[in-house]
Amino acid sequence: MSWVGVMVAAALLSIASVLYLVVYLRWAGKRTGGMAYYGQSLAARRALKRRIFWYSLPARPLIRLLAMAARKRSTMPAFDYEGVSGPTKVSSPECFERAKNYRPRPEDVFVVTQMRSGTTWMQQLVYEIVTRGQGDLSDQGHGHLYATSPWIDAVNSVPLEDAPLVGRKPTRIIKSHLPTVLCPFGEQARYIYVARHPVSCFASIVDFNRSMLGPFLPPITTLADWFCSDRMYWLPWPRHVDGWWRWAESRDNVLFVHYEEMKRDFAAVRDRIACFLGYSLTADEQRRIDERCSFRYMKDHEEFFEMAPPTMFSVAGGQFIAAGKESRDEDVTPAIRQRILEYCRQALTGCEYPARRFYPDLALPPPGAPATAARPVRDPA
Repeated sequence: MSWVGVMVAAALLSIASVLYLVVYLRWAGKRTGGMAYYGQSLAARRALKRRIFWYSLPARPLIRLLAMAARKRSTMPAFDYEGVSGPTKVSSPECFERAKNYRPRPEDVFVVTQMRSGTTWMQQLVYEIVTRGQGDLSDQGHGHLYATSPWIDAVNSVPLEDAPLVGRKPTRIIKSHLPTVLCPFGEQARYIYVARHPVSCFASIVDFNRSMLGPFLPPITTLADWFCSDRMYWLPWPRHVDGWWRWAESRDNVLFVHYEEMKRDFAAVRDRIACFLGYSLTADEQRRIDERCSFRYMKDHEEFFEMAPPTMFSVAGGQFIAAGKESRDEDVTPAIRQRILEYCRQALTGCEYPARRFYPDLALPPPGAPATAARPVRDPA
């Protein structure tokens, strides 16, 4: 074959690859958006993952080339709404607008976090409390946590109007990452906020995005710069936590919990949440709730708790529920850890959130003193 023939064949192959990728993305988009995925049976969701894996194989060479160029970007893709950044494809300015204008109802329980801070774990705990340990996420029950609990600030979630009321006292469990400047507030609704050590939060964000983005994941230094900036999704960690701390201190219907407390004394947190929601649990109900909220149970039933629809990268071996460790902050390099700690220390200056009470390594050290690496203390509240 002549060089001209080779070039023509290569051009045709490139065009075919692009066309295949476009067709594949359209096909996958129609089947993984919101209830198109979460509303399916477990068998149907598994079958779709298998098809995504095989159908994506021809597109992977082109994906790798595109990823090489994408990794040169300086930050994560984002949109801006009233000074708050959000993730493209996951949400949109219109979605933030709808969430902000939502009027909470007495039956609403909001579970709010900065991303990767125990959101799904707390959603499952609330779900099991209101169902008194009888929650059923099988095909015969509610099918999937995200077919039950709407994510108010995401585009691919069960719509609020379609979300079922669960429990003996009908309850709508709403997930959100919104900061207080955008989260809709209602005096009769309930709000539970979970905070997690910022370095642990960052480490979990990296792992999750690696499973979802594959080769499109930016370098970890880029991710650290993004995490320590105003472009961080849903506001930077210090502002996000401080806003919710202020709400919890001034409003009786807002409860502030730490992820580390859940790891160290889950029973105490379970009882606090139950009391906050107006439930008195029997010993048998407590036992069932503890079992269904355990890491082992949620890992064994991970397909009930996926927070994101499958992608060609996640079906290739990614996992949503990873180690679940309290000490995730030890999984980053010392340089990245120090970068995040120094940023948070400075950003927390003037905030009301008592960082040193819960995370001693976030306290500003005296001039000339080395920064402490002490482990977080138990929340005494």
